[in-house]
Amino acid sequence: MNTVKTVRELRAAVARARGEGKRIAFVPTMGNLHSGHAALVTKAAQRADFVVASIFVNPLQFGANEDLDKYPRTLAADQQRLLDAGCHLLFAPTVQEMYPDGMAVQTRVSVPQLSEGLCGASRPGHFEGVATVVSKLFNMVQPDLAVFGEKDYQQLAVIRAMVRDLNMPIQIIGEPTVRAEDGLALSSRNGYLTPEQRTTAPVVYRTLRQIADALGRGQVDFDALIEQGKADLVAAGLRPDYLEVRHAVNLRPATFGDRDLVILVAAYLGNTRLIDNLYLHLDEKTA
Repeated sequence: MNTVKTVRELRAAVARARGEGKRIAFVPTMGNLHSGHAALVTKAAQRADFVVASIFVNPLQFGANEDLDKYPRTLAADQQRLLDAGCHLLFAPTVQEMYPDGMAVQTRVSVPQLSEGLCGASRPGHFEGVATVVSKLFNMVQPDLAVFGEKDYQQLAVIRAMVRDLNMPIQIIGEPTVRAEDGLALSSRNGYLTPEQRTTAPVVYRTLRQIADALGRGQVDFDALIEQGKADLVAAGLRPDYLEVRHAVNLRPATFGDRDLVILVAAYLGNTRLIDNLYLHLDEKTA
């Protein structure tokens, strides 16, 4: 696996692979990689001949009070994990390489509606930063397909919409959330949890499962289910940011009769913000 730091080197390497008739896959990351990221690279390697990954901690998607400076940089370990998962090329640019004229004058990409509410409400400007950097990376790599984790469900919806609306010839593939044995969704931010908090954290997924089970049994009072779920999180020591049932495709608030649903949650455990989601398809008898 080669590592390059400039757009020129990246494009040259991709051009060589494409000249050999290879299908190009892309996995963008912010580094501090875990088994969930490895699963994305493995899926990319199954679908394409040449896998490009990127590691870039994007300042444009961090708010003023967020953890940009604290975000772990673990390049050497990340390189080994990518190599083991089947990556062929790593693009690890600097901020200067990505935003040579500075971020203040950077053209922005905004995806309305899907970026609003949920994490978009708690992190103003976050999805504009995500859409902008992913758009730039797509233009730099020009892949045939890109793989993203379903754990960041709203992010995946935003990227799908951006690709569709801007007519980008890229297939977007969602990879199911990778979980620890106790159900906790793998996340780079889990490393911020104390041992005691790590023991508590699986309550987030258990809460999603309880709501999904109730919906599957035919309960349709979304508000009551959400209030109980929030109470369960609070009782366990978490501070809910949001807990909602949405339509799985357009992310509008779910209504009676919707069959494709997603339950989404964000909650603070200490200073660590955990997010998770659970997709649920209801048959006609329960919807």
